Amino acid sequence: MSAPLAERLRPKNIDQIIGQKHLVGEEGVIRKMIENNAVSSFILWGPPGTGKTTLAKAVAKATKRDFFILSAVSSGVKDVREVIEKSKKLQFFDKPNPIVFIDEIHRFNKSQQDALLGAVEDGTITLIGATTENPSFEVISALLSRCHVYILESLTKEDLEQIIDKALTEDEELKNKKIKLVENDAILFYSGGDARKLLNVLETVISTQSAEPIIITNDLVKFALQNKQLSYDKQGEWHYDVISAFIKSIRGSDPNASVYWLARMLTAGEDVKFIARRLIILAAEDIGLANPNALLIANNCFSAVNVVGMPEARIILSEATIYLALSPKSNSAYMAINKAMETIQKTGNLNVPLHLRNAPTKFMKDLGYGKDYKYPHSFAGNYTEQQYLPDEIKDLKLYEKGENAQENKLNNR
Repeated sequence: MSAPLAERLRPKNIDQIIGQKHLVGEEGVIRKMIENNAVSSFILWGPPGTGKTTLAKAVAKATKRDFFILSAVSSGVKDVREVIEKSKKLQFFDKPNPIVFIDEIHRFNKSQQDALLGAVEDGTITLIGATTENPSFEVISALLSRCHVYILESLTKEDLEQIIDKALTEDEELKNKKIKLVENDAILFYSGGDARKLLNVLETVISTQSAEPIIITNDLVKFALQNKQLSYDKQGEWHYDVISAFIKSIRGSDPNASVYWLARMLTAGEDVKFIARRLIILAAEDIGLANPNALLIANNCFSAVNVVGMPEARIILSEATIYLALSPKSNSAYMAINKAMETIQKTGNLNVPLHLRNAPTKFMKDLGYGKDYKYPHSFAGNYTEQQYLPDEIKDLKLYEKGENAQENKLNNR
């Protein structure tokens, strides 16, 4: 029995990897690491099917290092220690240290991550971790500080089309079949930017046809997959579609739809911490100053679901979801910071006005640092007018008040 198409087509080196040019292109940071034979520990963060495992294997092969794989789902502290001991035994002469690849490293608990620390720090192993979750939330700070984090991007339409073409023209089993790709919209849609899923879909479609030529159309793809598009795949496009519907329902102040999409995620086994984190982001981005308590509620929700866990966490998430859906909405803080960062991109590092500068030494005072600064608490109402922005943008307005009671109150003050 042959291996699945996705495995047969897995790139063997970085030159065969499609996409992720910022990492493996001519000036890519990981390519430079390999060329300089100076591979340090790093974590790959990105959606499923973007090449994290493939990239780790390619690095090990290019640098001629021993390669160990651990899955955070099935491996414990004992497995981690066994791999470290094996790595120590492989250290002799000038042989480079082994690479230990940990898939779904965000699922490792603190004790499992702690077990890696010493080996990473003393160079017994080079760690490559892979995660679909933000490592700053899921990886302990001590381990994170010893690793670079590289972000993998979802594959583009052009990348996916190149992978399909490669499968049809280079795979030993497919290239001899008479296959004609007439339409690819459905294949691309169901792949969700995931190369592995793309090849699985293509293989499934081809397997439903016994006679050649095989003419691939959107209708054939839909027929072959039938109702699979109705499922919720935590590692695929429906994961992102459902969370998108959830967020947009809360933003649109519809508590019924919000709780429905919440239930869809919980029923499918979605990580409650992932949901709670998204509520924190929404509270700041979409509710903001219209109801500052929303951020407190969302943050407390995150803490509570961590302590309680499922199934009771569903109640906490439901309460927070409904509260946020019913809250007044404002994106003024979100828009203000975006506009401020865009301004910095255009203007660069403008000078701090002299009167706002710190003057810890006499020399600085003589240069005018801090001169004419007005201390607000010395004035009525703890306020006085003075310039706080750089001279070049002194009249720039970044914050635009939202139309809601809370911001009206703050603005009037």
